[in-house]
Order: sequence, then structure tokens, then C-alpha cells
Amino acid sequence: MKQQRVVVLTGAGISAESGIRTFRDNDGLWENHRVEDVATPQGWAADPGLVWRFYQGRRRQLHEVAPNPAHLALAELQQGVEDFVLVTQNVDDLHERGGSEDVVHMHGRLETLRCEGSGRSEHRMEASDMGDEFLTCSCCMEPQRLRPDIVWFGEMPMQLERIYEAVEDCDVFIVVGSSGHVYPAAGLVLLARKCGARTVLVNADAPQNLDAFDEVHLGKAGELLPGLVSGWLSEGA
Repeated sequence: MKQQRVVVLTGAGISAESGIRTFRDNDGLWENHRVEDVATPQGWAADPGLVWRFYQGRRRQLHEVAPNPAHLALAELQQGVEDFVLVTQNVDDLHERGGSEDVVHMHGRLETLRCEGSGRSEHRMEASDMGDEFLTCSCCMEPQRLRPDIVWFGEMPMQLERIYEAVEDCDVFIVVGSSGHVYPAAGLVLLARKCGARTVLVNADAPQNLDAFDEVHLGKAGELLPGLVSGWLSEGA
């Protein structure tokens, strides 16, 4: 695998193993809130205070968790492969803290907040940034309100052009901890397969798009990935 072009897509499962709450309960609610109320532009317009407090709670949780062996293994894989792109649906910073570089966050990031006026993002993770009161930007002459720098339902994922180009050109496409429910991320494996890539799944359970994978490993990513990465890096060595 060392000389191949590798793209990895990660989902909520890898973060859940570090203790990140997935927020989506079996009944479809996010911490007793409807998804429409806390994760859509319409929800922000209707009750920005509720949405703000919801995401501030998620931001504060970042201080309580740490990368797990799956994050570390993917950082090792990146160092051992010449052409590597890591795309994540997750909005936490566990990949970066685990040693991965240039991570593509297609659904945004919790560590940054976005100016409603200019659209610019600011890294705001100081203790003073973690309260339930709205924050304002530092980029405008008259400071504007900041919103979560998150792709909500109904909004376009970030860096899609870069993601599609990487998937179309890759030799190996690996999915870790993704349910296969959320599009366009769930459709990337079909694109990779259409373009001739070897498709690999590492997931706790069989996802909806199981048939799209050439190679399947079911179980906890933190337990499986270190050994898998070691084997992949020794391929052709």
C-alpha cells in the first residue's frame, strides 16, 4: 500500500470510541431535541440561543476526550503512504490530536466559529469562548455574531471538489466508523469502486452500503486498525 494513493473516510464511530457522544439517539432526537431544531439553518433562525447552547456543550466536551488507537493508527498510515487524504465527517479535533495532518473536515469543525457577516472562520477555544452567551467576530469593523462552523442539514458539505478529486484518483478507499446513512459521504465508496479502487470497511456493524466493499472488518476500530495498518504498510515491502 505504500506506493498507492489512499483515501480514508471516517465517521462518528471512530469518535464514539473516544467517548464523544454521537447525540443521535435511537428515537432520532439529539439530546432530547429534534434535529430540525438544533442542526438546520431554520433552527438557527428560529431559536439561535438553543442552537448556540447545544453546540457550546459539544465544544466543551472536546476538553474531556482524547484520541484512541484508531486515530493514532491512521496517523501512522498517513506517514507510511506517499499519497494520502483523510476525509472526516466528524467535527471534533481527535484526528489532529492523534497526529494526522491536513484533515479534510467535510462537515465543519467545533474548534472554529464562523462570522455571520464575512463568512470567515476563527479558532475560538479559550475558556472565555466556552460560555452560553453569543460571541462576536474579530474580522469586521463592527463585530458580528458568530455561528457554529458546522455544516447543518440542508447546507453544502465543505471541500467537496477536493474530496471528489481525491476519491476518483485513489487506488484504495477505506471507510472507518461510518453508518452509510448520510449523503454525499455515503456515496463516496460507490464513486471509488466505479473508478477502480479497492474498497475497505472497518466498522462496528454492517452499514447500509455493505455490498459496496471488497474487504470488510467488523469490530471496534481502535482494536482492529492498529493491526490492519501494520499489515497494509508491510504490503509490498
